[in-house]
Amino acid sequence: MISSVLALVTLTSLGACSSGALSPAGGEPKVTGVAGGNGIVPQAGTGGGQTSAALTPEAYKGELESRREAMADAITALAGARGVKALDQRVGRAEEELNGAADALSALTPPEAVRAQHETYVTSLRDVATRLGSTSDKVGARDLCTSSAVLADLGDRLNALDQAGKALQSAGGYPADVVSVKAGERQTRRLRNGSFIRRSALNGRSSLEIDNGDSLDAVVTVLRGGSKAFSVYVRKKAKFKIKGVPDGSYKIYFTHGVDWDGKTKAFTRDCSFERFEETVKFKTTVTATQILWHDWRITLHSISGGNARTAPVDPDDFPE
Repeated sequence: MISSVLALVTLTSLGACSSGALSPAGGEPKVTGVAGGNGIVPQAGTGGGQTSAALTPEAYKGELESRREAMADAITALAGARGVKALDQRVGRAEEELNGAADALSALTPPEAVRAQHETYVTSLRDVATRLGSTSDKVGARDLCTSSAVLADLGDRLNALDQAGKALQSAGGYPADVVSVKAGERQTRRLRNGSFIRRSALNGRSSLEIDNGDSLDAVVTVLRGGSKAFSVYVRKKAKFKIKGVPDGSYKIYFTHGVDWDGKTKAFTRDCSFERFEETVKFKTTVTATQILWHDWRITLHSISGGNARTAPVDPDDFPE
């Protein structure tokens, strides 16, 4: 991420008001055999070997059970991921678990009564694993930023896997239930411009005006020392002024994105994380004849003549 040059403006004010700004050839498989053989037709592509004997229902159940828990845990852990890094790691783990299970199960010969259901189940496992691979790329590019967005991206594949698992269970109680999470629909939720997500006492004289000329909504989080002073939602192409900012030195962080999840307090898609490199100081000076204070204005988009540099922030280091 290339740092942007934004505008960060201070104005010393006199009296009770202030204004101003600085601004991804193979051949055909062949069936071969020997006339007068033992009557077993070799499988295609096996080089003439005999067809494997079908597993008994008990043995087949054991094979499924040996893999079910790991797959179910990986999917559940994915749904519970908090933070972009954890999400990326859990998407990778789920892809690995489902691919490994699909490879192992595809090598089995299930009981004949559930052969069709078995093949559908293995196909569904591969489909989810393949989708997870592309989803991992999206997480890495910050196109998908939360578990809910990932589940929405996987929705149709997860539903097909869930149905395939239920079909195996109904056919003989086979343990193939690995999907216990629900994938929601893709959403685009927004807060009203100027909505506070967190706010401490605003009893000072200073103000902070935020100009979000970007094409995405933003949340600006302001820290005083190690504590949050406030977080506010500023819609794209909009402005908002926070009044009553108390004196002190503040660090300003901001995140852009699409679809604000109020539960996780994060954008679910197209997210970015940045901070202003410069600390912003608010100070009120009282003399015998006058009161002076500082107001600041910041822009969350690059502008000509901007005098404040920003830096990307590791999502795990961004104030929650």
